[in-house]
Formats: sequence, structure tokens, C-alpha cells
Amino acid sequence: MPTRVGGFGGVEGLIDYLWRARITHVVDATHPFAAKMSANAVAACREAGVALCALERASWQAGPGDDWQHVPDMAGAVAALPDRPIRVFLAIGRQNLPEFAGRQQHFYLLRLVDRPEGALPLPRAEAVIARGPFTREGDRALLEEHAIDLVVAKNAGGAGAWAKLDAARDLGLPVILIDRPAIPARRVLGRVDEVMAWLRHSARLGV
Repeated sequence: MPTRVGGFGGVEGLIDYLWRARITHVVDATHPFAAKMSANAVAACREAGVALCALERASWQAGPGDDWQHVPDMAGAVAALPDRPIRVFLAIGRQNLPEFAGRQQHFYLLRLVDRPEGALPLPRAEAVIARGPFTREGDRALLEEHAIDLVVAKNAGGAGAWAKLDAARDLGLPVILIDRPAIPARRVLGRVDEVMAWLRHSARLGV
């Protein structure tokens, strides 16, 4: 059966695919904020009797000099913005931008992978089209160029998007960091070699 990427049709569709393709092991390597996809994988694998593990990079942890405010979700990030107008680096991708439309007094600098089609949902916004990984020096220059006062980011972890947090520390800027969404309990591994060891071990046991 050819490789399948996405488009399973929810839990039931994924269960059907696992059975038809005779899948014995699933590695969930989706983005830490792809909560619905990960929850679907947990439910489908449980129902289909398929072994599941998640390859998940560690979340970011604040260090000396960091000024981070943790919020539980996107609504928390919106609520944490001050009432006075400021300039915000909104490093959250495009999907959740409409949630900030109620705080139109702020200027938002967006960094997007693809150029948006049509108007942005934020009236006072500018989009920079770029693909990571980014550098500390480059992000510091970006924040300085646009006179940014505050950074909003998802706690995605990993090295590729960390540079903006180093840049914020260098410039003494506060950061609103959005916590990862809750996902049903599952086996979580942090490195590829751990996943490979799990695959070989569980295959030998016939799990």
C-alpha cells in the first residue's frame, strides 16, 4: 500500500486505514500544537490495538535574563496583552490570527512561511515571509527594526525557532509564551534514536 500523508477522516478513518494497511506501530511526529491530530492518533491506535509513541521535542525553559509570562492557550495570550497600544511580534503562524482581532490598538509583526492570500485579519499588521531556522542576530535585528515591545510565541520547543527568545532576552523584551495543549496520555520519546530503539524492541516482543 502506498504511503499516506494526512486526510484520514478523523478517528474512524484512521482506524480503517490502520486495519487495511496492517499497521503495527505508529510514530506521532506532528507539531506539539497539533492537538487534534495527536488525540485522534491516541484514540485510533487504542481502538485498533496498534502500538503508539510520540516523538516530541522538549518544551522551552526560561533561563537567566528571560522575562516570560506563561499562558494556557491562545485566549490567554490575547487577554495578557496590555490595554495601551504596543508593537507585538506575533510568532504564532496564521491559523490563530483572528483571535487577536479584538485587540486592534496594537501593531502586529507577523512571520509567515507562505505569503497570505487576501487581507490579513488584523488591520495594523505587517507580514514578513521567511522560513526557519532563524538566527539570534537576525531575529534581534528584526525586532529592533520594527521597534517591537513584546513577543508572543507558542512553546513549540526545538532549536529552529528558539532564536526569537534569545533576541528578546538580548533586548530586554517580555515574552508571552503559550503552553502546549493537553493531549491524552501516551508514550512520549524525545529523540529519534529512542524511537528506533522502541520500534526494534516492541517488534521483537510482537507488541
